[in-house]
Amino acid sequence: MGKIYEMLTLQNELNNDTNGPRWREGVTKNGKVINWKRCITMETAELIDSFPWKHWKSIDAQPNYENVKIELVDIWHFVMSYLLQHNPLDEVARMIDNLKDTKSDIKITQWQNDKVDKYLDIFEELMALSLIKNDSEMLQESLIEQFFKACDAVGLSFEELYRLYIGKNALNQFRQEHGYKEGAYKKIWNGKEDNEVMQHILEQKPDITFTDLKKELLKRYEEI
Repeated sequence: MGKIYEMLTLQNELNNDTNGPRWREGVTKNGKVINWKRCITMETAELIDSFPWKHWKSIDAQPNYENVKIELVDIWHFVMSYLLQHNPLDEVARMIDNLKDTKSDIKITQWQNDKVDKYLDIFEELMALSLIKNDSEMLQESLIEQFFKACDAVGLSFEELYRLYIGKNALNQFRQEHGYKEGAYKKIWNGKEDNEVMQHILEQKPDITFTDLKKELLKRYEEI
């Protein structure tokens, strides 16, 4: 539960910093409408594009599993934000704790082209749930359950989700602090996307703290 609370608290703080105090009302500090479920829909589409599903190109390509995991972490930001918009933090933590061990019947660790529809159905179901026009408790729980099925299908454990979320949250805050919204931020660091740099740091220092990770990101950023 400690890790669940930490992620929810960080997400709450990130939303306050980037969107302003009215984000739970569905609007940013600049008056822009927020739709968390649409964010889930679009990020899931990006995730699906990490798989070689297109019949007209890259016939022998393999999935980019590392990017699939990063996309799932991005989706997790939006799932938590959606839940926090509609529920107190303690209630969201309880819902997540109850469903975080949900397993998938399908494993996508060994890609087979003839099973593409079966594989991608897991993610398309997540997308379908995000398109439903109600915010009932049943819908919210189904969304959490399907998200963790998707994680399990690609071998993303809760522990790894937590570690990557901490990394991506630190990176998101770092981006905001260095001109991301204003267009001044540089996303490519010495030929690598900042996501890759963040993942490399986590691989080298799996127990790194949130604060130290931001310091390490700053050090790498200043080198460019």
